[in-house]
This record gives sequence, structure tokens and C-alpha cells, in this order.
Amino acid sequence: MSKSKTSVEPVRCGWASAEPIYVRYHDEEWGVPAYDDRVLFEFLVLEGAQAGLSWLTILKKREAYRKAFDDFDVCKVARYGAAKVAALMADAGIVRNRLKIESAVKNARAFLEVQDEFGSFSDYQWRFVDGKPLQTSVKTLHDIPARTEISDAFSKDLKKRGFNFVGSTIVYAHMQAVGMVNDHVEVCFRRASVAKLAKRR
Repeated sequence: MSKSKTSVEPVRCGWASAEPIYVRYHDEEWGVPAYDDRVLFEFLVLEGAQAGLSWLTILKKREAYRKAFDDFDVCKVARYGAAKVAALMADAGIVRNRLKIESAVKNARAFLEVQDEFGSFSDYQWRFVDGKPLQTSVKTLHDIPARTEISDAFSKDLKKRGFNFVGSTIVYAHMQAVGMVNDHVEVCFRRASVAKLAKRR
């Protein structure tokens, strides 16, 4: 009688806990180059909301955020007024922090200005890595920086353009999330496949 085959879990980055939502995010999204402005705006809002909290907390609230923020339609969010902000403050599905909510609205307006200037936020954002994802040599989680000179420059420019909650550490996390940098550790099964997605814009 043959032994039943057991599936072997692939090796992942150490931060990808056993939480299914975290594993799915790591395996399907983290580090994958994103060029769609709606997606980039979504991550800007979510990364800002995460400040002081865990990313897992935000991922669990992601669907509630999509519903609360009109699926991250930047034009709609930019038009939010006091009544909408008050409604968001009463929404238990999201992080009810007034500064973060008002920042999302302010950032939406700044986001539209960037689109007007550059044609798309994507074109603006990807200029900081010359249009091509950076491939790092990360052996362990300890090798991953919290910020870099590029995230410093990106953060500084965003602040100059009126964005809030865009410190260099938040911006670097954003860069990792949307694939501007591939920080999957060398033994992670996703590292090579994500690297193959790199393309020059």
C-alpha cells in the first residue's frame, strides 16, 4: 500500500505568516510590478492607514476600505467633504483615525495634480527607479532596509506636492508592495518569478 502524498509548502519570506490572507498577499501581490493608477492609489491609502499598526490588520480591513472609499476611485475620493469624512469616522470596518482619513482625501487631490502633470501617477512614480523594478540581493529579513536613498527622494517629492503620511519608511513599504523593488529573500519561491515580471516602461 503506497503512502499518501503530502503537499510540501514552498519556502516564503519569513514575514508571511500562516494567516491565509497574508500568504495569499505574499504569493500573489507583494513585489509584483503595478502600473495601474487605481492600484497605486489604493496602496498609498492603505500604507498610510497602516502607520503604527500591522500590515495584517490592514489586509483584513482591505475589502471594507474598498467599499468605504468607492473602490479607490481617486476622483470620487478627492471630492469627499466633511459629511463623508464623518461617515468614514463612523465606519467600524476601517481605521477610524481622523488624520489618516483626512490625509487620504488630501492625497487624492494631490494625486490628481500629479496625473495632470505627468499623464499618470504611474509614470511619475516609476521615474524614481528609471521605469524598471530594482532587484535586490536579500538573504534574510534582516537584510531588508526600512528605507533607502530612493525612498527618501520619493518621500521628499511627495511631501513637496502636498501628500501626507508619506515618510520614507512608508514610501519604501509602498515601493515593495507595488513592485518598484523586489525584496523577496533569495530562498523565497516567489523571488525568481517576480524578477521575471520586471520590464522597462
